[in-house]
Amino acid sequence: MDRATVSARPAPAGAGFFAPGESPRRHLIGLEGQSREFILELLDAAALYRERLSGPRWQSDALRGLAAGNAFFEDSTRTRISFELAEQRMGAMHVTFGNTGTSVSKGETLLDTMRTVVSMRVDIVIVRHRSAGVPAFLAQHLDASIVNAGDGAHEHPTQGLLDLMTLRDAWNGRFEGRRIAIVGDIAHSRVARSAIFGLNAVGASVMVCGPHTLMPEDVESLGCTLVPRIEDALEDADAAMGLRIQRERMEDGLLPSLGEYTRTWGLTVERVRLMKEEAVVIHPGPMNRGVEIMPDVADGGRSVIFYQTANGLAVRCAVLAWCATGDARAAA
Repeated sequence: MDRATVSARPAPAGAGFFAPGESPRRHLIGLEGQSREFILELLDAAALYRERLSGPRWQSDALRGLAAGNAFFEDSTRTRISFELAEQRMGAMHVTFGNTGTSVSKGETLLDTMRTVVSMRVDIVIVRHRSAGVPAFLAQHLDASIVNAGDGAHEHPTQGLLDLMTLRDAWNGRFEGRRIAIVGDIAHSRVARSAIFGLNAVGASVMVCGPHTLMPEDVESLGCTLVPRIEDALEDADAAMGLRIQRERMEDGLLPSLGEYTRTWGLTVERVRLMKEEAVVIHPGPMNRGVEIMPDVADGGRSVIFYQTANGLAVRCAVLAWCATGDARAAA
C-alpha cells in the first residue's frame, strides 16, 4: 500500500460527535469536537456507577422498559459483553445480533435490516462495523439513539472514555500538563483517534510513534505530536498506550515482520523505565504478548490494563443513561 493512501480521516463528512439533522435523539458517534465539560460529565457519572457496581448485586430500574439492540457486525469480547452487562444492570431489555443469523447474510441491505430491528421498538442501537461512518449513517436514517462501538478506522468513543477514566485515576484527577505516548499502528486505529480527541479536549498532550508505513501522512492534524523514536516518546511521559499489531499488516507489506516491530517499537521493561516513576501503561486489548507489549510489562506494576477493562462497564452505563434520558447519572 502506498503510504499516501493512508488518511488520518477515513470517515466521511458528518461522522463527528453528532449526526447532522434535527433528530431529538441523542447519539454518541465520536469524541472529535466534543467539549471538556461533556467528557468530564460522562467520566464523573461513570465513577459513580463504578462505585455502585463495586457493591453486591447492584441493579437499577432507571432504564426499565427501554430496549437496546447490540448490532455487532465485527467480532468483540470486551465491548459487546460490557454493553450487554450495562444494559442488564440498568434495567433495559436487550438483543444482540450481527452478520451471522440476520438477513444481511441473505443479501438484505444493512439499513433495511436496521430499520426492521428499530421498527420492533428498539430505542438505542449500539453498532460496531468494519466500515467507517456506519454509525453516523444510521443516525441519519433511524428513529433511535446510536452509540458507536467502533467503526472501521474512524472512532471508538466508549473505549476512549474508559481510557480517559483510567488515566484520570492514575493521574490523581489532573489531565492538564500530562503527556502520553501512543505507540503502534496509528493509521488503522480507531482507539488511537478517540484517545487523541478525548485527551486534547481535557488538556493532556499526546505523542505518537510507530513505523512510518502505519502512520497517517497528516497525523499531526489529529492533535498530536509525531515522535520518530519510541525512546524519545517515552522519555518522562506520564503514560504509554500500546496498540495491537495485526498480522495482516505484514500481508499488506506494511511491516517486514512482527519480530522487527518488537525490536524497534515494542513496550519493553527497559523502555518503560524511561517514563516518570509513577507513569502507567495501558492497552485497549486484545494484546499480542511478546509483540507490541512484553508479558513482564503487561503484568508489571505499571500496568493498569485490566483496570481499564473494569472501567468499561461503568462508562457504558453512563453513556446508556445519557442517551436514554439526557442525564448520565440517571441510574446512579
